[in-house]
Amino acid sequence: MPSLLEVKGLNAWYGESHILHGMDFEVRQGEVVTLLGRNGAGKTTTLKSIIGMVGRRDGSIRLGGTETIRMPSNAIARLGLAICPEERGIFSSLNVEENLLLPPKVRDGGLSLESIYELFPNLRERLKSQGTKLSGGEQQMLAIGRILRTGARLLMLDEPTEGLAPVIVQQIGRTIARLKQQGFTILLVEQNFRFAQTVADRYYVVEHGRVVDMVPNAALDANMNKIHAYLGV
Repeated sequence: MPSLLEVKGLNAWYGESHILHGMDFEVRQGEVVTLLGRNGAGKTTTLKSIIGMVGRRDGSIRLGGTETIRMPSNAIARLGLAICPEERGIFSSLNVEENLLLPPKVRDGGLSLESIYELFPNLRERLKSQGTKLSGGEQQMLAIGRILRTGARLLMLDEPTEGLAPVIVQQIGRTIARLKQQGFTILLVEQNFRFAQTVADRYYVVEHGRVVDMVPNAALDANMNKIHAYLGV
């Protein structure tokens, strides 16, 4: 499979704080790739750096063969990249339908509202409910559904199962599997390793702002002790 995303020598800073120290990894077309690591390792900063949401970055980020390191976030999004942030970013004053319709379409090929409701039936039931009235699980469904309308084919999901009930976690897992079947490529940051095991093709381990290991899902059992050591579990 060709690489859809290639990250090489990526450095990133928040003010004077140097967070990423030469990140190197790739995500191939149609893969689900998970960034693993302890809190503070630089996983979320990696996602924000890829889409240009940090104050300063250098190195190389190629999306579909296009170098994006010096491009603004809106131009990067038009190449077919979208991020679902950990904080979800639901507008509390808007209802479900208004939240879904708010982001602009950046490319053709986004899912219709009907397709999103098929993935997340709860959203159809809560269509006119305000963002503040939704449960945590419903907010996560809305946050994911919102980026599916845009036409992005590479989705970056930051901690999509954090704080959710097991039944909702299972639904998010089924959704990721369906999106992969539909040709989406997904870069996932996830603390819930048990969940990541059910969806990921490969894992990159991040420590102190750099990739220290890569484990394909087929070799996971043989490397489980090493993974647990990396994660401190």
